[in-house]
Amino acid sequence: MENNKKLIYAATLLGILLLALAAVEMLPASKPEPDVITVSAAASLTEAFTDIASHFEEENPGTDVNLNFAGSGSLRMQIEGGAPIDVFASADQSQMDILGNETFIEKSSREDFAQNSLVLIVPENSTLNITGLQDLADPQIDKISIGNPDTAPVGKYSLLALTEAGLWDQLENRTIRAEDVKQVLVYVERGEADAGFVYMTDAKTAEPGTIKIVTNVPVSTPVSYPIAVVSSSEHKEEAQEFLDFVTGEEGQDILEKYGFKGVSKK
Repeated sequence: MENNKKLIYAATLLGILLLALAAVEMLPASKPEPDVITVSAAASLTEAFTDIASHFEEENPGTDVNLNFAGSGSLRMQIEGGAPIDVFASADQSQMDILGNETFIEKSSREDFAQNSLVLIVPENSTLNITGLQDLADPQIDKISIGNPDTAPVGKYSLLALTEAGLWDQLENRTIRAEDVKQVLVYVERGEADAGFVYMTDAKTAEPGTIKIVTNVPVSTPVSYPIAVVSSSEHKEEAQEFLDFVTGEEGQDILEKYGFKGVSKK
């Protein structure tokens, strides 16, 4: 009798164990956590890269994209400081050159992917007669917003344009320095500056009825955007896939939708 009880008890335990194993097998397999890459991009790329990242994630479900926007010079310094960044997209060549010279980027991955243009804007309700660069010399014009030339490429292009027009020495004390092109746009939108220099793509993102474009501003250095994989990236394969998406046909189409001029299509 005692042996029978033991057999029944053992059989019961075995049955419970088998049921438990079956239940585990029926549970849905847990999905692996996606890899996350951080893409640091010039502020002027905010709208376009947000759209690009969304499309990239749809086509690459195993990779999430964390976007970090700021002035290209500030982003470059973050990379030099060891920030965990996988891809860098700059609004000018010089910031990328600095990183390349210091081996902070994978040089073989570097590509130019877009072009832009510089424009002069004023508040929509401005009563000042500003029709071109030379009009900025009018004493009535008190505040002109430009990006900080040390950290924001839009500021460097603006400084170059004003210097080439022979106006910088006269206007330097009237300039309001902004951290990036988006801040320049805000200053003019709010009427806190009489005029400002932004990229054409950013002027198109302004709130309706807040600014108007006065003129395209000629600059001897083309406004071109390079992109590269950061050397310290722990996700180089995924970073390269994102870079290839940006320079590929779909990425180029999205950039053109936002007013950028593409430079290549694969």
